[in-house]
Amino acid sequence: MTASTTLRDVIGLPQDLPRLSESALIMIDFQNTYRAGVMRLDGADKAVAAGARLLAAARAAGAPVVHIVNDGGEGTPYDIRAEIGAISDEVAPIEGEKIVVKQFPNAFHATGLEETLKDLGVSGDLVIAGFMTHMCVLFTAQGAFNLGYRPTVVAEATATRPLEAPDGTVTASEALQAASLTTITDLFGTVARTVDELVA
Repeated sequence: MTASTTLRDVIGLPQDLPRLSESALIMIDFQNTYRAGVMRLDGADKAVAAGARLLAAARAAGAPVVHIVNDGGEGTPYDIRAEIGAISDEVAPIEGEKIVVKQFPNAFHATGLEETLKDLGVSGDLVIAGFMTHMCVLFTAQGAFNLGYRPTVVAEATATRPLEAPDGTVTASEALQAASLTTITDLFGTVARTVDELVA
């Protein structure tokens, strides 16, 4: 089987990865809910570890960092007032880093994210990591693209979970992960497979 030409190639969009020092880092939903219980993701702990390395590199490079959290409300798996909805300790914000609360998969929708980026002087490259690959990561990358940003997703710092397909079969998390990242690279942005690809 031969792969089709991507929409990025058809349109003539660049394929090279950005410099982390010239980007803003968007850390999406690195919340405890994805590491245990009903919302646990395959590979979540490894993705958090990769996210921690990425975050440290961004801080060392002086890149702006914005943390996104999903607030599902009190008593939900996304209750940001409880430990389950808190950002994991390994990637917790430090003083001066912005936090944006969202309630939709696209972190730009009905939030102050775009205004926050403007205040930080960010208008170009965004490096995106977090959860879940097929949902908030994908749709935030799409939202960024639609607003004129250049998103890059760091694959090893994302994760998802197996889901039932419309035909009743189970789509493995690996397949859903690959499909989501492929959707991004077809049009919305670029994908760095590892943190090292951005910091080497």
